[in-house]
Amino acid sequence: MNDKSIGRRDLLKRSAAVVVGAGFARTVLPVFAEEGRAAKLPKAIELGMLPGKLSNADKFKLAKRCGFDGIEASPMKDLDAARELGETARAAGVTTHCVLYGGWDAPFSDPNDAVTEKGLREMEVALRSAKAMAADAVLLVPAVVNEKVRYADAYERSQRHIRKLLPIAEEVGVVIAVENVWNNFLLSPIEFARYVDEFESKWVRAYFDVGNVVAFGWPQDWILTLGKRIVKVHLKDFKRGTREWVGLGDGDVNWREVRSALAEVGYTGFVTAELPGGDEPYLKDVSARMSRLIASE
Repeated sequence: MNDKSIGRRDLLKRSAAVVVGAGFARTVLPVFAEEGRAAKLPKAIELGMLPGKLSNADKFKLAKRCGFDGIEASPMKDLDAARELGETARAAGVTTHCVLYGGWDAPFSDPNDAVTEKGLREMEVALRSAKAMAADAVLLVPAVVNEKVRYADAYERSQRHIRKLLPIAEEVGVVIAVENVWNNFLLSPIEFARYVDEFESKWVRAYFDVGNVVAFGWPQDWILTLGKRIVKVHLKDFKRGTREWVGLGDGDVNWREVRSALAEVGYTGFVTAELPGGDEPYLKDVSARMSRLIASE
């Protein structure tokens, strides 16, 4: 099929076929609602957004008090400490649902083997710490394109190195969630969908960031194209004119259309705020904005 002839519904059908063909496990990935029907979405916050002076137990209690259901944490080499972190969160009524690895410091697109080997070691730590925390995904920036790294090379190298991690992801039951960021890579939703599909693995999915595409696209279009490839969603807002990050609802994201698109593809997983941190009144405001714009039925 000619790429230019791929329509939105063709891509949605292809998404469904990939999901069925790969045999996705409900215990690992979010359960999708019937297409077109909105569901209440669980809200989450990054651990770093909570006041640093608090103990982990008090951070999690604050998150729960502010209306959050989940936490995104960082990788931890000490798996006993990671396990304790997850248990402490659950005792407060929240879950550590995802680990934020990133990958900027050791991208899988780098031509230097020492750099990519470092990235592979760090991703293994992230996957195993996610398992210890009872998280079901690790966020990965798959590649970085720059003046010294060609786009085609970044594409091939990153896929080759990520494939090395698939046995570990399967062993621990944790999804590698590649995210769209300002890394000059995966610059269209069609390419992002193809990139994920080419792994032919249920252990590689899409982490979709709503705010990151506003500068050069429309989030609802990306959501409808990525469909059931999406395993996690980050929320932030952006103003095109001034090119600045702003509070949720204060930018150019069309939240009504984003919510409608998530409902159309049947997404029911976590939506996580990726914003500056603050005190309890600020965090309650973030939570309220998330409910008003996207999380509530």
